[in-house]
Amino acid sequence: MAPGQMKRREFVSLLGAAAAAWPCAAGGQQPAMPVIGCLSGSSLTERAPLLVAFRKGLSQSSYIEGQNVAIEYYWAEGQYDRLPALAAELARRQVAVIAALDGPSALAAKAATTTIPIVFNTGIDPITVGLVVSLRRPGGNLTGVNMVAGPLPAKQFGLLHEVIPAARTIALLINPNNANAERDAAIVREAARAVGRQILVMKAVTEADFETIFATLARERAGALLVNSDVFFTSQRDQIVALAARHAIPVMAAWREFAVAGALMSYGPSLAAAEQQVGVYTGKILKGAKPADLPIIQPTMFELMINLKTAKSLALSIPPGVLAIADEVIE
Repeated sequence: MAPGQMKRREFVSLLGAAAAAWPCAAGGQQPAMPVIGCLSGSSLTERAPLLVAFRKGLSQSSYIEGQNVAIEYYWAEGQYDRLPALAAELARRQVAVIAALDGPSALAAKAATTTIPIVFNTGIDPITVGLVVSLRRPGGNLTGVNMVAGPLPAKQFGLLHEVIPAARTIALLINPNNANAERDAAIVREAARAVGRQILVMKAVTEADFETIFATLARERAGALLVNSDVFFTSQRDQIVALAARHAIPVMAAWREFAVAGALMSYGPSLAAAEQQVGVYTGKILKGAKPADLPIIQPTMFELMINLKTAKSLALSIPPGVLAIADEVIE
């Protein structure tokens, strides 16, 4: 891969609260200015709103991009096989900290360096995949945020079943390359078995898979689709929501961004809050903290978001009990 393909030394300039320009970093930066390397399996367009939260977290340690810290952004743009090379480039650059903004990026960064501090935001179990040895004392050079608690898929299924009790079959969309996929599928199957429902597990690893999957869901008369937490699915949410609308299939996902895009519901922790925490930890490390001493942060608050416009288009009535516990409703 040519260095130019890695979009090296890109950084964001904010106009107001949003990213407006993304120039390449020029040479001649002040030698004393630390450099943060942001690594992500997604794209600039996908991640831009969350980077505002990341910078907010950094600012809590008085670090402001372009003033006393530089940030270089490395985007795999959905091509996860690029991550090892991008991580190796960051290690070669000897950045001060690597902010790995998803699970695949965290694994690539860990493989690339044992000395550069790494702060991750991931939905995969960091102990199971070997990122850290303990949640309280991570050890090594990694720490960060673990977004998804184990029981979350069962809770999502329960909400979906409560809203669409007549659905005999509910589909679960997983990415088999995700370390949590089989565990989550087992959790959802058990939750479905408890209420006498069937789970149809569908697997997607490329954009081309979605058309076939939704055709299958329509043929099998699936009453709803639960989208498992995965960075690839998040990056493809507009396509998933559009296909769901075409086939009139209600969608439940973890992230509010899905509900904003037109999914029926979302239930899960806040991506923005997690990204801000990654910024907080990155700032602390720049101030001298050691990753081994910073405990893994797990969410304690979860948001239920309901899109009533989508419910109306699907001729669904949301039970009053579910509406009453919603944190946000789109009307």
